[in-house]
Amino acid sequence: MFRNVMPRYEILSADAMAQIDAAWRRLMTEIGVEFMSDRALELFRDAGQKVEENTVFLDPEFVLAQVAKAPREFDIQARNPANTVHIGGDAMVFGAVYGPPFVRQGEVRRDASFDDYQNFLRLAQTSPVLDSAGGVVCEPNDTPLDSRHLDMNLALMTLTDKIYMGNVVSGGNARDTIAMSSILFGGRESIERTPACISLINCNSPLRWDDRMLDALFEYAEAGQPVVLTPFILMGAMSPVTIPAALVQQIVEALSGIALAQLVRAGTPVVFGSFLSNIDMQSGSPTFGTPESGIGLLCTGQIARHFGLPFRSGGGLSSSQVADAQAGYESLMTLMPTFLAGTNWVMHTAGWLDGGLVASYEKFIVDEQITAMLQHQFKPLEIDEGSLGFDAHQEVGHGGHFLGSMHTMERFRTCFYRPFLSSSENYERWLRNGARDANTRAGEIATKRLAEYVAPPIDDAVRAELEEYVVRRRRELGD
Repeated sequence: MFRNVMPRYEILSADAMAQIDAAWRRLMTEIGVEFMSDRALELFRDAGQKVEENTVFLDPEFVLAQVAKAPREFDIQARNPANTVHIGGDAMVFGAVYGPPFVRQGEVRRDASFDDYQNFLRLAQTSPVLDSAGGVVCEPNDTPLDSRHLDMNLALMTLTDKIYMGNVVSGGNARDTIAMSSILFGGRESIERTPACISLINCNSPLRWDDRMLDALFEYAEAGQPVVLTPFILMGAMSPVTIPAALVQQIVEALSGIALAQLVRAGTPVVFGSFLSNIDMQSGSPTFGTPESGIGLLCTGQIARHFGLPFRSGGGLSSSQVADAQAGYESLMTLMPTFLAGTNWVMHTAGWLDGGLVASYEKFIVDEQITAMLQHQFKPLEIDEGSLGFDAHQEVGHGGHFLGSMHTMERFRTCFYRPFLSSSENYERWLRNGARDANTRAGEIATKRLAEYVAPPIDDAVRAELEEYVVRRRRELGD
């Protein structure tokens, strides 16, 4: 887990924050938020909020009182205690891509399979920068829809010993995740004491929470498991085209979901979620890695800190169809502000391609490299007598060179970061070695890591109990 102790990059003035504050209060009070769940409506009604049909008109002060019940920081336990993470403060926790129905390997784009799903978990387990495989790293289309979450949970819990995300397709899927987590960690009391999974609850922007997401929220909140309340906003389609309007809508959506989570169980760990980009106004297609999404990310970090909440945003996002130069620069356009804002929970760190439709083996490695370099760049500079190098000047003198100086010889192995993907060979040597570009080298690294993967140990009795649960539930579901 990376600790980002560098100063945060804040771009909203005090006046801008005040205007945004007044605007979200007005939107929440006058327009309100739809909740497509009778249980949610009843909770708000019982709490004294105005409810008309499915729309809740929320009192901003009531919402802020609920938000204040959420912890500012919390831990998520991993099966391997060394991989337990902290969410909030200066901690940055990184997970892989989430949700693509397709994969790309080399020149081939195809439906994602369960074999692909397991391969991405193996890459995440062996990753030097990822703290989690995430959850739906890709959608395994060759497994039954009603029960595939069971196989995915089992793979997450056995092929990795890092933290994982819970399934949110339905309340039933959430219950299965909680039950399996209870088996893995020795009982429900254990996971309620220290959460074992984190789950993404998306708002159906604009201003609507649907029943399936809310059913999952209820299950996780009742079990004390963290939920990431995330508006899904593409400016120009799911919000007005202006960044300030999108930020205001995002606040209303996120805070209304957070308030509901606290009504279900006060003290439920939450994350202020943000997925904010824009559409191409010529084609209507979603775009990623844009300047607007970067600005929105920086603003979101500042806003989340204003409310005293950990936040999620960013990742290696790109609209490119292949892992090319466009994929690289768009991903950096999103990952750089991810670090500048000090994002606490980073989904989609590695593997995102083609607007999130594709999980790419090569892009997974490229994004790991970008993230590793940024982690190095965002470490504080150590300044002391040795690093100032006065002795090196004494040794070399005027007009000399430092390559063979004692100062260099003592530090040359560790003085500069060495990328594991980049090539710095001269042209002739590069040609002799096959003239392999970064995409080709990334594919080779992925293949090598998969060949060398060794599953982390797990207690045989726990594995057997998890497998028995999957078999029983699959039979009950009719698959």
